[in-house]
Amino acid sequence: MKKIIKYILIILIIGFIAIQFVNRPDKSTTTEVTPAHITKQLQVPANVEAIFKRSCYDCHSNHTTWPWYSSVAPASWLVADDVASGRKKMNFSDWTALSESKRESRLNEICEEIKADEMPLPKYLILHGDAKLSQADKDIICAWVERELKKIEDANENK
Repeated sequence: MKKIIKYILIILIIGFIAIQFVNRPDKSTTTEVTPAHITKQLQVPANVEAIFKRSCYDCHSNHTTWPWYSSVAPASWLVADDVASGRKKMNFSDWTALSESKRESRLNEICEEIKADEMPLPKYLILHGDAKLSQADKDIICAWVERELKKIEDANENK
């Protein structure tokens, strides 16, 4: 029985090492803030941007800070998938890729989702407790969203 356990452990260790070389996820990131970035398209105050950096950018921008465990399969696959999904839903770094109506919709969703505690994702907060939004953070972001939506509304009325 001990021999069987020993062989199983050896196979598991070899398997774990082997999967480190299979299906390596894309872990792209940048520090560059392009003209397509939300901060270049809207007036994002420093306090709002600081909250976004702390709580949103890892999944919703190209400015992802990849934690150590994002280099170890199978955790790397899960993290990369979460980041890809977040960027696909909304990418602050590629704000201009969205149509005007989508941008307006995404602004609305930002406030709605943080008020409902849907963002940041609870599973993200397990290892990133500092990303948790306080009520003050939520108020700051929602007030900013309301101001930006009002500007869009006013601009549409003046067309």
